[in-house]
Amino acid sequence: MINEIKVKDLIAAAQSRAGLHDFGSDSWREGLERLVDSINRESKLNELGAVAVPEMLIGLLINRLQVEDWYRRHPEIEDEEIVAPLFGVGLPRTASTALSFMLAQDPNNRSLRMWESGKPCPPPESATEHSDPRIAQCAANLEASLDRCPERRQMLPWDAEGPIECLYVMFLDFKFQAFESAVHVPSYMEWLNSSADMEPAYRYHKRVLKLLQWRCPPKRWSLKSPTHMLYIDALIKVYPDARFVMTHRNPAQVLPSIADLLWSTRRELLADPMPQWYASHAMREWALAISRLLNLRDRTGPARFYDIAFRDFMADPIREIRGLYEWLGWELSADTARLMLKWQAKNPRGSHRVPEHNYGLNNELIANTYDFYIQRYRALL
Repeated sequence: MINEIKVKDLIAAAQSRAGLHDFGSDSWREGLERLVDSINRESKLNELGAVAVPEMLIGLLINRLQVEDWYRRHPEIEDEEIVAPLFGVGLPRTASTALSFMLAQDPNNRSLRMWESGKPCPPPESATEHSDPRIAQCAANLEASLDRCPERRQMLPWDAEGPIECLYVMFLDFKFQAFESAVHVPSYMEWLNSSADMEPAYRYHKRVLKLLQWRCPPKRWSLKSPTHMLYIDALIKVYPDARFVMTHRNPAQVLPSIADLLWSTRRELLADPMPQWYASHAMREWALAISRLLNLRDRTGPARFYDIAFRDFMADPIREIRGLYEWLGWELSADTARLMLKWQAKNPRGSHRVPEHNYGLNNELIANTYDFYIQRYRALL
């Protein structure tokens, strides 16, 4: 029998291991309590999940304790500024990951790297950012995870030093959609997507970015997570000068690939990853996300958005990136373009996995659900 996870035990374990007690504001507490309650009632964890999920939550609490400790000892970190960050949005599986990796080849850009997202403290330093021992540890953990779910190797580019979705720093406030990629938490997600106050989570997102750039510039952030669309109003409150690049692809091509990826990530820790349930849920959830983003676009105007079609990016990524840079007012040097093309050559599209199942998804239902988006962006789809 899987033991019930208890919030008080997680907190005590984190404080004991870190030797620290101050979590900062209490903004994280409700999210953790609701998440743990949902896991206990709704997730059927497998043997690995029964061990890994509590450890994951303890690790996030430790990271938060350490972030607060660094701010306590170095209050000057608060003076750091995050200026006009670029956020990649749009449906998943629309080449947004490839775009983020290619943007990360530019030495003038700063992305959130996989190794530092998992353990942001001590904050990275320029002198050791490519030799930090956390890189090797992250790579080993990544390899072990891919060995358990080998199909995932063909789903995305994986690199401990490469960019990762910036949602991971929001985990430290225990409010973000991507928890459902590992565990089955529908009641937690209902709260998160309907009534949770997401602004504190984005304020903590900014708090972590300040810490990461403090000793390790550059400071021109290029970030990415499709899930930001669900909470876009909160993001804009915290980053009023944010700009967005939105990637577009036909939802009928996207959703089976989303379902395939989430089946793979959920099956690692769940006895039953419920692939068809999740495919249906994802179809509705991503339609909600797109509708919230388009609502923002209608309210704020088009000036802060740049659109890229999946087909155009796959045909000529440098042309699309050059257009993006011109819109941003950034310079794309010949050396940077060569670095981007070098990365692309090592990560050809043809190596990516094609879903073997449609997970019960119906093209007609997808078309009806996303009609508001398809009609508006038909030329890009």
